[in-house]
Amino acid sequence: MNKIVTFGEIMGRLSPNGFQRLRQALPGGLNMSFAGAEANVAVSIALLGGQATFVSALPDNAISDACIATLKGLGVNTRYVLKKDAGRLGLYYTETGANQRPSRVIYDRAGSALALTAAEDYPWEDIFSDANWLHISGITPALSKLTAEAALVAVRQAKRNGVAVSCDLNFRNKLWNWDPAKKPRQLAESVMREILNYVDLVLANEGDVSDVLGISAGNTDVEKGRLDIQKYQQVAREVVSQFSNVKKMAITLRESISANHNNWGAMLYDAKVDKPVYAPLNNGEYAPYQMKNIVDRVGGGDSFAAGLIFALNTPELSDQETAISFAVASSCLAHSLPGDFNFSSRAEVENLMRGQASGRVVR
Repeated sequence: MNKIVTFGEIMGRLSPNGFQRLRQALPGGLNMSFAGAEANVAVSIALLGGQATFVSALPDNAISDACIATLKGLGVNTRYVLKKDAGRLGLYYTETGANQRPSRVIYDRAGSALALTAAEDYPWEDIFSDANWLHISGITPALSKLTAEAALVAVRQAKRNGVAVSCDLNFRNKLWNWDPAKKPRQLAESVMREILNYVDLVLANEGDVSDVLGISAGNTDVEKGRLDIQKYQQVAREVVSQFSNVKKMAITLRESISANHNNWGAMLYDAKVDKPVYAPLNNGEYAPYQMKNIVDRVGGGDSFAAGLIFALNTPELSDQETAISFAVASSCLAHSLPGDFNFSSRAEVENLMRGQASGRVVR
């Protein structure tokens, strides 16, 4: 299995019990776990059986020790998680939605250790000396000018070392605010376009490409959960035409009927053969998973990214049709679990790919 590196921020995730709102739960107790896009990907890859190394920066305190111990316990290599004297642990708060009430996220990440760490503090040459793959997301460069610079240095160094690079666009309007001279979408586009010049695999959800690059998919209306599925092939073609280095593009296709009822699938486009494949399929036709009782959708895109990266780096799963099927099934299972981390095994993912979706008790 190839060694996969992810670079980004890990945070504390604070949430009320069940479907409570924060104003219901507070004052009172909240559940704390650890989460963050690239950390989620590293954990999922490790639990699927891959080799994952997480690169980040944390404050030098006992909470960070617990965070690192959690990652190590799940099989992630944390050698390159820097301990810093400046900065704090970033936090985010979640409310789990139900029916017509959406889930909500509140960020509390300003001044985090990662946001205050310069690119030159990371030993990139050592990090990539035996790596095969780097994964980043559009969340990391959104945090500060320093993290944007670090992300760009990371992808450049990865390419110099012959390492494949994937990037999940992951547009977060609330985070792109470190340059007051630009609106969030303007800042995101200017930074991400530079980073995408070094990327082999681009990942996005049904709205990211429009938000970050201004490339839309026909009559799609993400807010209403209405997707023009077939038009995403043209979206991928347009991305490849603008970034000739991009070899593949994956787009998740979420149709939101309600907060806990989504249809879920994806497309993988291969620039070399100019052909998209979709998953899941039923008798050769696209037929998304109907997830009618979602437990937690936060981190769903990260579980998809992890599944796809793992599959593409595993010879017996690496053909286009199998890889996208594995990624979608992996992420479908993640929606059944609370928290950001996907605790699904490779065997469970492959069982779902084979159609074992009844949820019967395994004895």
